[in-house]
Amino acid sequence: MSEHGEQVNLQAAWGRALRSAICPHCDWSYLLPEGDALPRCPHCFRANLAPLDEVGALPYIRPPELTLPTTLTREELERRVSAFADGIPLPPEDLNAEALRARLQALYLPLWLVDAEADALWQCEVGFDYEVVSHQSRYSDARGGWAEQEVQETRVRWEPRVGRLHRTYQNVAAPALEEYGALRKQLGRFDRSAAQAYRPEVLDNALARLPNRRPDDAWSDAKQAVRSAAAQECREAVAAEHVREFRWTPSYPSRNWTLLLLPVYTTFYLDDEGRPQPVLLHGQTGQVSGARRASMKRARKTALIIAAVAAFIFVLSVILALLGLAVPPLVVVGGIGIVGAILVGLGALVPIARVWQFNRNVSTLER
Repeated sequence: MSEHGEQVNLQAAWGRALRSAICPHCDWSYLLPEGDALPRCPHCFRANLAPLDEVGALPYIRPPELTLPTTLTREELERRVSAFADGIPLPPEDLNAEALRARLQALYLPLWLVDAEADALWQCEVGFDYEVVSHQSRYSDARGGWAEQEVQETRVRWEPRVGRLHRTYQNVAAPALEEYGALRKQLGRFDRSAAQAYRPEVLDNALARLPNRRPDDAWSDAKQAVRSAAAQECREAVAAEHVREFRWTPSYPSRNWTLLLLPVYTTFYLDDEGRPQPVLLHGQTGQVSGARRASMKRARKTALIIAAVAAFIFVLSVILALLGLAVPPLVVVGGIGIVGAILVGLGALVPIARVWQFNRNVSTLER
C-alpha cells in the first residue's frame, strides 16, 4: 500500500488526517496528527519516532469506539509534575519541574472490552458453615481436679452442586498491549464508567498507541475474567459461604469487541548517565509513577568541593600554627582552624549519606 493510500485509509477510519510512526528502540507504534514533527517516543524516550509506511503490517489499526476523557486541568498536571520533582536531595541536573512540564505529552493507551455470551454446564462443591458444640475435660489445680468445659467451633459442610448457566458478560477488560500489566501496576485502575464515544478531536494534541494484541490473542485473558465472574455468580446463586473445585464446560456463541482509549501523560528526565527516565501520569487521577532518585554524581561532586574547602582551611591553619612559633597568638588561631577543618571535612560525607539514604528508602517503598 502506498504512503498516500495509507493516509487516506487512516483519515477515513479515524476521522482526521493522521500519520503512523514507530519507535526504533522499543517498537511501540503510534498514530499522530499529520504534519506534526515526529517527537521522542513517549514510552521509552530513547529515540525519535520514525515514519511507518507499512501500516497494514500492524496487528490492529481500526479506530476505537470509546475514549476516556481526561479530568486533569493543565494547572493540575503541572502541580503534580512539580510535586514529583520536589523533596529530592541533590536531584540529577535534568530532574526539575520546568523540564518535566516542558516535555509533557498526552498519550492514549488501548484496552479491549468484550461482551461475551457464555453457555455452560458447571459443577462445584459448595460449603456451608455450621456450629458444633462439644465438651472437653481439663485438669486444673486451681479447681482441684478435672472440670468439663463447653467448646464451640465452626465447621464446613460440603455438598456437590451442578447447574447450567447462560448469560452475557459485558465490558470484560482484556489487554490490548503486551505491556499492559506493568502499566496498570504503575498507574492503577481507570474509571471506565466515564467512557464516551470516540471523537476525532481527542487526538488534536495527543498520540494514540496502537494495539499489539488482536482480539483473538487477548481473548485468553478475557476468558479467565469471565470464568471468575461465573464462579462468583454460582456462589451467590447457591448462597454458600465457600466454593471449591469449580469446573465448567463453556461455549461462547457470540463475542463483541470494543476498543477503548485510556488517557495518560508522559514526560521524562535524564539521569546521571544521561539515560531518559520516563514519568507517567494517570489521566483521570493524576497519579504519578516514575523513578525518583537523588544524584550520587552530584553528591560526590559536592563532597569533593567540601573536602577541598576543608583541605584549604587545614593547610592555612597549619601555616598559621607554624607562624605561631614567632607570634604566639597565631598558635591558638591555627589550632582552632585545624579543628574546624576536620569538622568541615567530616561534613563532606553528609551529601553522600543523604543521597544514599534517600535512594535506599525509595527503593524499599517501590518493592
